[in-house]
Order: sequence, then C-alpha cells, then structure tokens
Amino acid sequence: MRILIADDHPFTLQGTKFFVESYGHKVTDTCSNGISALNLITLHTPDVAILDINMPGLDGLDLAKKIQENKLKTKVILLTMHKEITIYRKASEYGIFGYILKEHAQKELEICLEQVQKGNRYVSEHLEEDLIADSLNSNDKLSQLTLSERKIIELIAQQKTSKQIAELLFLSEKTVEGHRSNIIEKLGLVKEKNTLLKWAIQNSK
Repeated sequence: MRILIADDHPFTLQGTKFFVESYGHKVTDTCSNGISALNLITLHTPDVAILDINMPGLDGLDLAKKIQENKLKTKVILLTMHKEITIYRKASEYGIFGYILKEHAQKELEICLEQVQKGNRYVSEHLEEDLIADSLNSNDKLSQLTLSERKIIELIAQQKTSKQIAELLFLSEKTVEGHRSNIIEKLGLVKEKNTLLKWAIQNSK
C-alpha cells in the first residue's frame, strides 16, 4: 500500500515511517501538520493516511472530516494518545478505518494495516479497557469547542500569552486572537479583561 504519515513529533514520525516500511509498504509522503497532509492526500491520493490527532493547522479529526467531505478514497488510521470516548466517537463519525493508541502501536500497527488492506476497520484491542469517560462531558460548554479551541483553553489556563500559544501551535498571533474571540462568544462570557483566563483556570481543574 501507498501510505502518508502526518505527525508533528519528528521522532514519532520517523519511527512510524520505519515500521511501516519494514512491513513492506511504501511511504509516499511524511509531513508535520494537517494542512500539508490534506494537500498531499488530495494530490497523491495514497491508499492510507496515518495521522496524529494533535497537529498544527488542521488536527487529525478535522483532517479525517475533510477527507470524508471531499470524498477522497484515502483511508484514515489515527495513531494517538487520546483515550477519551468523545474523541473516539467523533473519529468514528468521520469514517476512520483504524484507531490505535501510540503506547501499543509497535504491536498493533502491522495488524491494523493488514486489516485495512482487506477493507476491514481496526480499533486497538486496548482501547475498550483504556477508554476514559471524557472529563469534558461534565462541562457542556467545553463540548461546544473544537479540539483546537480546547487546546487553546488548556494553554490559557497555563497562563500562556497569545504570542506563546501561537508559537506552540504553529499559528499566527492573529489566528490565536480570532480563536479567543470565538471561544468567548461560544462560552457566552462577558467581554472584559482576562475573562477567558479566569474561566480557563476555574474550569481546567
């Protein structure tokens, strides 16, 4: 199979590439953000895209959604550390073919690729025992936010500035400010100084 791998950690990216090639597949492209991944998938239509969920630009879930919306033939395998039920359900909605936890990837990636090649879906056998009730379920307001917005809330709670958040997520400061405004709007917060910081600290415990 022809495979694209997208992960923003160079070490994980190279490790995944090594294993995939050792199983006899061809890695056509590797990249470190969702936007590049979408462009390459559209251009080269690999058989499979192995994606991390947390990536700058477009995260793995956004990317899976775009692939589904654009009716691209590439099958998506998510290779992730996320065990939250809501994230897994969202991934299933977007028609992904594989969901593997990074900690078990060495054992499961080959099996997953074999199953996907046959047209079957594969979910990590460790997932059921590892799935955790999503803490976000207890906060309805947070569940309205996208994965990217939740990441920004997390960083705001750590008292990071927009500039620092932009650097960490490979975004422009203007984009982060735009996200902040959207989050304030979605959460129905009063537009006053530090309103988001106070909310983030109170709700991230």
